[in-house]
Amino acid sequence: MSNAPRILGVNRTQDASLCLMEGSRLVFAIQKERLTRQKHHWGKVDDFRHVYMPQLAALDGRIDVLVECYSSDAEIDNLDAYEQELKEIIRLSPDCKRARISHHLSHVYSVFHPSPFDDAAVMIIDGQGSQASEFTEQWSGAGTVLGDWREVSSFYRADRQRVECIGKQLWDRNEQRLVGLGMFYFLLTQAIFPGEGNEGKVMGMAPHGNPDALGLPRLEVNGPQVSIPARWFEILRERGRFRYQSGDTARFADIANLAAAGQRAFEEAVLEVAHWLHRETGAENLCFAGGTGLNCSTNDRLLSETPFRRVFIPPAPSDAGTSLGCAIYGLTELAGQRCEWRWESDYLGPEPRKADIEAAVRGADDLIVERIDDQEALVGHVVDLLCATKVVALYQGRSEFGPRALGHRSIIGDPRHGFVRDWINAKVKEREWFRPLAPIVLLERAEEFFDIRRPSPFMQFAAPVRKQAAEIIPAVTHVDCTARLQTVSEKDDPLLRALLQAFEARTGVPVLLNTSYNRKEEPIVETPEQALESFRRTPMHALAMPPFLIRKKVEPEAVS
Repeated sequence: MSNAPRILGVNRTQDASLCLMEGSRLVFAIQKERLTRQKHHWGKVDDFRHVYMPQLAALDGRIDVLVECYSSDAEIDNLDAYEQELKEIIRLSPDCKRARISHHLSHVYSVFHPSPFDDAAVMIIDGQGSQASEFTEQWSGAGTVLGDWREVSSFYRADRQRVECIGKQLWDRNEQRLVGLGMFYFLLTQAIFPGEGNEGKVMGMAPHGNPDALGLPRLEVNGPQVSIPARWFEILRERGRFRYQSGDTARFADIANLAAAGQRAFEEAVLEVAHWLHRETGAENLCFAGGTGLNCSTNDRLLSETPFRRVFIPPAPSDAGTSLGCAIYGLTELAGQRCEWRWESDYLGPEPRKADIEAAVRGADDLIVERIDDQEALVGHVVDLLCATKVVALYQGRSEFGPRALGHRSIIGDPRHGFVRDWINAKVKEREWFRPLAPIVLLERAEEFFDIRRPSPFMQFAAPVRKQAAEIIPAVTHVDCTARLQTVSEKDDPLLRALLQAFEARTGVPVLLNTSYNRKEEPIVETPEQALESFRRTPMHALAMPPFLIRKKVEPEAVS
């Protein structure tokens, strides 16, 4: 039996999540939405009782260290109820060490300690963040809360011994005027799309517009402080003018122009702030987290247009990743152990049991289920389907923790035909036509197709597609001739690599189209049952769930 401390990190806010570690071994990390099937599901009282404990068997054991973070004042008001639930549901060791840490500090520990760097500058850019306070609220004391001020962004110098805050941007909730990069992009998104989590739509729409058409100003940047000019507030209030509606082609150019102007303003302000941070720290390495870390167009410019030589952005830079930050804080600061875990892959979900996969397919009498135990043969069948422009779902192993599908919960297709992208967007994902789909590529062949000279295993950078390659892989080339690519090396997922190699052997193209395995407005699938249900409800042609290849008794429509 291991003597390593069992550490539980809990994110109680938007994109609620859990992370369990045993020393530096990560047992699992998962978002609540994967279990409840409700996107961006907030943390609530009784989550352990009704959501986590019934579905996560690894929680049934002692917990030696417990660290939580919050960013919602309403949830902070429920601390007594959370505490009562923990005492009733979780088996805490008698000497369990506990802490509550600030939202931004949990971001810091989620990005620096799992990074490959021994020292780095750290940049956290979020929406409204959490109440500004000292670094941590220990269980025995309340810390110092700075009234109604909230952290919008924060900046650090970090090494393996200490984390030092060198600047913050704060926002007074009593002030009418909002500030900060995260809030700016949120307001931009809200002007175009209702609801939560649509920032990726704005980023995908922006290349279709002209950023100069509306004559909008740059954001105002002074060191780490970013202000939003009055003209932006005026135009973002014109929701009747800029609210996107499917099929409204007459207004699309105007809306895309706003997206383009906002994306450019955001990118340029992030670069200015990053230059300030480099001047303050002199660091060669940058770690970047917070929800804005998902803006892959900006991320590529951070690497190519700032003095930082290396940039690390985790696969889950948004609020979901803070549970992992809480766990690592508990490991290093409360248990006093060095964090040896590095974010080298994002397959952090609980391991599906072979028995659960077999039980799911036994109940699939409405489908054609073929068992293919030889991986090479299975790969061959999948490539046959792809080359016939069929669309295949891929379910294997532990799920991805972040929002990007990286080949364990993916939908894959032939990148050589633009109509494959259009069909997936319209028929499978039921989403906007302008949304790009991503490529996965063999690392050793990536430079032939993309202007990239480094691994990109987490799909966090939008790299230029080489001109000659864009004609070969139009389904994964966006309108601005970029692509948010995932590279696959010899050390990465073996089935993905085998699929890419087999597809290259057949077609000469070491690239596949890849998008997340989910339907409209639902989270990525987590369990074998969810994978089968999603397959049934979409016109996809096959589901590869090793060792099974699953097809439909009535062949779905052809991709066209």
